[in-house]
Amino acid sequence: MNAWKPIALLSISVSVLSVGYNVASAAPGPRGRTVAGAQPHMEAALSALQNAKSELANAEHNKGGWREAALQGVEKAISQTQKGIAAGK
Repeated sequence: MNAWKPIALLSISVSVLSVGYNVASAAPGPRGRTVAGAQPHMEAALSALQNAKSELANAEHNKGGWREAALQGVEKAISQTQKGIAAGK
């Protein structure tokens, strides 16, 4: 097995979880909402998280439990991001 696959998977998972967590837990900025409540950054983050979930679901093997842990983290980040979008509307 190529050693780069698990390293890349773990790296992507950590990056996605970090972005998702930061987006979901961010405090409102001083500028407030954009026009008509549009949330392009939150929606882009949600799209990236959903893509990451798909990639993790299609990854081979469980990588010693890390793939499953990353998948659970991404699902939580998706949920938190969706809640943030709903709160911003």
